[in-house]
Amino acid sequence: MLFWHNQPEHLWPSPGELYPGPPSGLLRESLPLPYLKQEELHNIPSSEPPCPTFQYVLCAATSPAVKQQEETLTYLNQGQSYEVQMLCNPKLGDTTQWARLLKSVVRVVFHDRRLQYTEQQQLDGWRWSRPGDRILDIDVPLSVGVIEPQVLPSQLNTVEFHWDPTKRTSLFLQVHCISTEFTPRKKGGEKGVPFRLQIDTFKPSDKELSPEHLHSAGCLIKVFKPKGADRKLKTDREKIEKQPLHERDKYQAASETTVFLECSPWPDPSAGPHPPLSPLALTSPHACKLLSTERLCSSPPFALDTLGGSPAEDLSPGASILETQQWLHRHRFSSYCRMLANFTGTDLLKLTRRDLIQICGAADGIRLFNTLRARPIRHRLTLYVAQEASRQENEVPKNPDSGFYQEISLDELSVVELKGKLAELLALPANQIHRLFHQGPGGILILLGDQVVQNLKDESYFVAVVKKVQNPDGYYLVLT
Repeated sequence: MLFWHNQPEHLWPSPGELYPGPPSGLLRESLPLPYLKQEELHNIPSSEPPCPTFQYVLCAATSPAVKQQEETLTYLNQGQSYEVQMLCNPKLGDTTQWARLLKSVVRVVFHDRRLQYTEQQQLDGWRWSRPGDRILDIDVPLSVGVIEPQVLPSQLNTVEFHWDPTKRTSLFLQVHCISTEFTPRKKGGEKGVPFRLQIDTFKPSDKELSPEHLHSAGCLIKVFKPKGADRKLKTDREKIEKQPLHERDKYQAASETTVFLECSPWPDPSAGPHPPLSPLALTSPHACKLLSTERLCSSPPFALDTLGGSPAEDLSPGASILETQQWLHRHRFSSYCRMLANFTGTDLLKLTRRDLIQICGAADGIRLFNTLRARPIRHRLTLYVAQEASRQENEVPKNPDSGFYQEISLDELSVVELKGKLAELLALPANQIHRLFHQGPGGILILLGDQVVQNLKDESYFVAVVKKVQNPDGYYLVLT
């Protein structure tokens, strides 16, 4: 069964008319793309969007198992070279006014917005597990018209090259990562994450000025192990063929090629202090919208002095955006305020543990999840201590709480920790408490050490007897 792409038909001349030349057995014949026509139609009104000056075509079939109004999806094999035809329409742009060579930057980025937030961490993890490998490469021997290809060692998912828009240009790309490498490991059969393949084209300028952006477009891809894309495409076709006719209408017609859809340019890191974010999170196949970096990365202003000394409290579901930002600052999540800039208390509390780990990473994600759920901290040892009433007022400093039992919680189970807690409870200088004793069987005094503290029974209660000593000046404490 044959499916055709349902993209708008642009009235461009064929590649043979654009790039005339003698036939040669070394040149590959251009694929019969459905948006190219040999004839021209004039004065025909159309509601379709105007044809762009540039168009990029990936020579790989789209999946037929994509529903209407969704973006097309293309399956690729890991490490296989795929052709991307770089087309320029001379009738919509005067190429004589441009520099002879244009610069294009190709990237493989995440489509899942949650992975976009942790993109750099994901790429660093991939680099660590695959030392010496790249995510995206150019197959230079197969490419035609590609000038000065550059592969930056620091950017595993990016390649650059120059090309002449008046000549035939075919770029061959290889994607070396597979979609399941960024999926949380379970028991097998994980659904791989989709990637976006984006091309940004610029007009070179003087060294003092940044290049002028001309066009950007991208497409949605999934990468499988070798020959896995062919099996997946065959499975999708068989799945659609088994559907009733009225159900097939819910799916897009497939195409032998993938036409890139126009989108906003990749954020320029030199434009501001914000880190580059993956800009693509499409819901429609006819538009590629860029989320404003200000909307994603700017946190609302508020007075920092309101944060100091505030006790930790739970995040209320009714907290506003401003209150949520303040709560994140108070709980040491300031680095994530930009990416959570539009979250209210309800939005944040709805996120699952898995969502928070994908956004903030494993360590901070678990910490944020536990903080949001306000899990009570269980101390290792809890004691109840009361101070014995003094017979003489000048023996120890007056404590209005003497005679009442108060709780002491210990985590380190050490004498130093217990001494500090008792000093705070009894209003005594900690450096003047020289000995701690515990009254044992028969009234004997047992010198408290770390081992004795560790063996105390949880939720025991004692009366602290304070004995003042002269040499050296200070106090002994006896827990009876």
